Amino acid sequence: MTSSRTARLAGAIVLSIGLAIPSLPAAAAPATAATTSPESAVRVSLGMAEAMKRDFGLTAEGVQTRLAQEEKARGAETVARKLYGSSYAGSWFDPATGKLAVAVAGDAAADKTGLDVTVVPVAHSYAQLDAAKTAIDRQAGKAAPAGVNGWYVDVRTNTVVVTVNRHKVDAEVTAFIDDAKSLHHAVRVVEEEHSPQLYADVVGGWPYWINNAGRCSIGFAVYGGFVSAGHCGTPGSQATDQYGALYGYFAGSTFPYYDYSYVQTVAGVNLWGYMEGYNGYWYYVRGSAQVAVGSGVCRSGSTTGMWCNYIQARNQTVNYPQGVVYNLTRTNVCAEPGDSGGSWLSSNQAQGVTSGGSGNCSSGGTTYYQEVNPILSAYGLSLVLS
Repeated sequence: MTSSRTARLAGAIVLSIGLAIPSLPAAAAPATAATTSPESAVRVSLGMAEAMKRDFGLTAEGVQTRLAQEEKARGAETVARKLYGSSYAGSWFDPATGKLAVAVAGDAAADKTGLDVTVVPVAHSYAQLDAAKTAIDRQAGKAAPAGVNGWYVDVRTNTVVVTVNRHKVDAEVTAFIDDAKSLHHAVRVVEEEHSPQLYADVVGGWPYWINNAGRCSIGFAVYGGFVSAGHCGTPGSQATDQYGALYGYFAGSTFPYYDYSYVQTVAGVNLWGYMEGYNGYWYYVRGSAQVAVGSGVCRSGSTTGMWCNYIQARNQTVNYPQGVVYNLTRTNVCAEPGDSGGSWLSSNQAQGVTSGGSGNCSSGGTTYYQEVNPILSAYGLSLVLS
């Protein structure tokens, strides 16, 4: 393996088309920013800190504070979920208070956690809302009207949201909405300007070619290969780099229903636990702990670069033209065609791989990602960590 080849493959992460790739030696460690909180010990690349400053309107000190707060909220969410049990109705990070907000149904709403959280009394437990959402899943089957974008549990409003394209509401969409509302009175409708689409046309990170034709991007390096979006290829498809060198073959792929894949690489491919930021920095990957709704999350893609914003909901069902996909995470991070399969991080924790969305990075939009932990579990994989 030549040194240039090693540099190209470093991290088995994402590569750019049309953007300059920082010339970094394979052994180089990224510059980092550490939080000031010794209890959290969160460390992120300086490039990610800069993206958070830009997109969240924070100072350098504010970034460090936010990371420490979100790390504390992640631990509190685990405890609150267990303590409130069947009365638990979801939780989210509130940047206004810097704390986790915990929704609790019924008489259990008294703050008995002893945690530094904000308790929000609500009418419905998460289990009740999730059951309604699951009922809509069954109602839709493998297809839903084209004007229906998706549906999810919105923990902050204690409702089940059905999103529709305001320009495509017809008799079928209206009937779908009526049926959904009949399942639970907490179901509500939100109109959107666009419908979701897949981002597989151009690269999201370091690219790979599928059967020397279509292109997608690598999500995260795992021992044995890398994970990406499922709509990128089918089992047995070949994956090569931009120079035609063989990465490997799709060992598993699921789409629709879920949107994830595993490419098993051949001998000689170097896999590294970093994500390319296309801004002169690499980003640490130190684990895959999932953060709370409302937490900040950053996405890297070669079409649009590094962008950050917030997690809006988990476990959304999305109605793509190619079929329904379940268990996606909804964000207001922008993306554009070409960002499919790319990596999502919160501080140094892997969150998922880009599936699709709507809008763009000029006017804003909605982007969905498939969480990484179910992908790892499905194929018995573990992340390559930095």
